[in-house]
Amino acid sequence: MSHTIREKQKLINRVRRIRGQMEAVERMLIDEKDCAEVMQVLAGVRGAVNGLMGEVIEDHVLMHVAAEGLSQKERNEGAAELIDVLRAYLK
Repeated sequence: MSHTIREKQKLINRVRRIRGQMEAVERMLIDEKDCAEVMQVLAGVRGAVNGLMGEVIEDHVLMHVAAEGLSQKERNEGAAELIDVLRAYLK
């Protein structure tokens, strides 16, 4: 995933925000907060994970499917990887 180096800090920052949100969920559960509050934070976590996944998918498509100079074999491999991940992600 060497192409993520150019976006490395941006992706790391997203992961850190997600970690912070999950830590907030843990604290809320320990403190027995209202379930509606917990669900609201969890919805935010899901949105954040979806955003992160979107960024990584976009980079993958641009670098492994649509980039100029790729052979048809490389494009097919990049597409197959993406399909496998999307199938698992959408389960």
